[in-house]
Amino acid sequence: MQQQITQWLHAFNLPYADSIAVLILLGIILFISLIIHVVLHHIVLPLLRRRGEHSPRQWANSLSINKLFSRFALLVQGILFKIEVELFLQDSAPLHTALVVVAQVWIMLFALLMFFSVLDVLLELSARSVTAQQLPLRGIFQSLKLIAAIFVIIMIVSVLLGKSPLVLITGLGAMTAVLMLVFKDPILGLVAGIQLSANNMLKLNDWLDMPKYGADGAVIDIGLTTVKVRNWDNTVTTIPTYALISDSFKNWRAMSESGGRRIKRSINIDTTSIHFLQDADLAELKRAQLLTPYIEEKSQEIAAWNAQLSSDLSTPLNGRHLTNIGTFRAWLEAWLKAHPRTHKGMTLMVRQLAPGSDGLPIEIYVFTNTTVWLEYESIQSDIFDHIYAVLPAFGLRVHQTPTGNDLRNLRLAQLNEAS
Repeated sequence: MQQQITQWLHAFNLPYADSIAVLILLGIILFISLIIHVVLHHIVLPLLRRRGEHSPRQWANSLSINKLFSRFALLVQGILFKIEVELFLQDSAPLHTALVVVAQVWIMLFALLMFFSVLDVLLELSARSVTAQQLPLRGIFQSLKLIAAIFVIIMIVSVLLGKSPLVLITGLGAMTAVLMLVFKDPILGLVAGIQLSANNMLKLNDWLDMPKYGADGAVIDIGLTTVKVRNWDNTVTTIPTYALISDSFKNWRAMSESGGRRIKRSINIDTTSIHFLQDADLAELKRAQLLTPYIEEKSQEIAAWNAQLSSDLSTPLNGRHLTNIGTFRAWLEAWLKAHPRTHKGMTLMVRQLAPGSDGLPIEIYVFTNTTVWLEYESIQSDIFDHIYAVLPAFGLRVHQTPTGNDLRNLRLAQLNEAS
């Protein structure tokens, strides 16, 4: 076509006929490209966008939001532009070569962006899939984006230099150390993401506890280089992905899936309130339904034991006797077993710990039948409210370090006695 236009211009004896012919062809190419752009971006794309916004299907709206159609339209424009250049400017070698290179770069760039849009659409659609939520897809997709971007950059550079991509890749081998340094975090994050996924170590919405980084909350994002944790105070902690492999962290997922959460707390008993139970004490405690079987069984066992000794039982140094602390432990264990909110299939134990300056610790080790945080805290508080209130029935006191008010009252009592 360029030769025909040139011959037609020569017929009119116009100067610079060759240059004018090239300009005319460029005008035709630009005019056709402009028409295609108007049709695609002002007619087709608005129609697709409106249909996507009003579609009840999530994927249709997601395609529009992530600009898949608009990037595909620009890719089509680049392909058509290259075809036009091939058809109209074959006889203009320098300009033809330059425009073909521009078209190729354009096509590769928007092909890459379109690939990014496809990954974004898949990531958005997978958010509703229970199976997909268990995988660190964001990190995997970011890795794919990085690999694709590096590949396209190599291709673009090879096109601009007119060299084979293999030549550039071979040259990059000498720059491996530099590339490893520049892309250290993405590479470590990619490897860590694969290990986290393969070993089922971390998923979205897991409760992660990592004191080293101040993280204690739910995982909201697992990226290529970082993991984001929304703490219980609504702050967000960002942790390097590879730190989850190199350092230790606690994942509470197993607790949530088990259906029971542990209560492990002690009550410090004042050791001066511990004593043997007298007959009147036993008669009073037998009124407790949970204690009646224990007291009757223990009383028979102790009576049989003492009968074998033939000892003087008027002194507590001889024979065996029931204590208020032992009876309290037996009642507490029976009461926890009968509690409607304790887990009957998990460990339940009431035990003594080593005594110290703060008294004798009685530890409650039991699991609730729920893992919901608010319910768990309410159950735990109700249990200890009742335990503290019931201690006087056994003649026991909670150990408490004297306060300033206690010392003040003691001083006033001494002054009153002195006066």
